[in-house]
Amino acid sequence: MRIDVVTIFPGVFPGPLGVGTLGRARERGLVDLAVWDLREFSSDRHRTVDDIPYGGGAGMVMAPEPLVRAVEAIRAARTAGGHSESPAVVLTTPQGERLTQARARTLAARPHLIVVCGRYEGVDERVVEVLEAEEVSIGDYVLSGGELAAMVIIEAVARLVPGVVGDAESVARDSFSEGLLDHPSYTRPAVFRGRAVPEVLLSGHHEAIRRWRAREALRRTLLRRPDLIDEAALDAEARAFLTELRNRDG
Repeated sequence: MRIDVVTIFPGVFPGPLGVGTLGRARERGLVDLAVWDLREFSSDRHRTVDDIPYGGGAGMVMAPEPLVRAVEAIRAARTAGGHSESPAVVLTTPQGERLTQARARTLAARPHLIVVCGRYEGVDERVVEVLEAEEVSIGDYVLSGGELAAMVIIEAVARLVPGVVGDAESVARDSFSEGLLDHPSYTRPAVFRGRAVPEVLLSGHHEAIRRWRAREALRRTLLRRPDLIDEAALDAEARAFLTELRNRDG
């Protein structure tokens, strides 16, 4: 998978994307990350990429010319390399659709992403229209810029690329992969400061362990993120667990 990042702070990359799972994936050629300095696509000697907003107001707005010029240059390079499919453009913005595991899977199916890091008071609306950009938010809060958001998006997407995470089952059972939070996890020692690992996990009974994990994932979701329950794809067993949990706690 190829990921290009457009930013006014190229020095912050790869940052955490250069270590761990993603770092190894880049070394193995599974993920190709390239970073572009937006100021290189400015047309004036001051390398300006923002301007005052029409209509007045505080702050500055990212100008359309440098952003569109940068993305078009990346697309042209892609075409010159023999790739016919146009890269998808992702813009980090608080106004975007919230990143979910399902959205990450959709983006991971694309062979090439261009991630544009928003800044200042926002990006000229015509950038979104001209580039047909997909606006993505990582949460209902505001950061100084889109660089950290871009890293989160790239991490969430790239780890879904086949081969990036060695244990495919681990990815399949991650929190949110099935619409629920993950079950509690334990490791040695069996007793830590008076708190014992649930006996079922020491039993060696694989079916009992599977059922316990399924029930506990549902319990945790019901307690911490009940909003996820209505959207989760629950099978008959999970629906039975849910009824049991609600009857017991109700």
